[in-house]
Amino acid sequence: MNPSLAVYQGMLRAGINFATSVPCVNLHELLALVGADPDIIHLPVTREEEGVGICAGAWMGGRRPALLMQNSGLGNSINALASLNILYGIPLLMIISHRGGRGEPVIGQVPMGRLTVPLLDAMTISHFEPSPAEAEETVAEAWSRACASCRPVAVLLDLEFWRG
Repeated sequence: MNPSLAVYQGMLRAGINFATSVPCVNLHELLALVGADPDIIHLPVTREEEGVGICAGAWMGGRRPALLMQNSGLGNSINALASLNILYGIPLLMIISHRGGRGEPVIGQVPMGRLTVPLLDAMTISHFEPSPAEAEETVAEAWSRACASCRPVAVLLDLEFWRG
């Protein structure tokens, strides 16, 4: 199955109807699917922490939000996630293109690639790392866990995921 389509179908299965995003080469097909869906309000943002805040507002307005970003943006989002979502119990589905791992061609991606999981663990943010075959079910489960725990949950999608 197409990895982007699997993630998109998982978002639909979870009832995601609001998404913010920051551009990423690995997410481009997924962003096109989300942007073309008339049932999902898609708002591109310039920085990831903007997306965190806008998604929190969407949740308070009755939406089911997702933030689509690259893991380099996790560092930009830590304060917003901690002082907004975690503090006030606001669920958020984070679909994260996890750059910097095995096979990464851009050396500048490696440091954050190594820190992504430790940062999520330090913030006690649950995270999943599905294969493309598991993506639809995993994305839906991640949203269910976010709602049950009233916390952000991350789905990490590495380079091998995007290669199928």
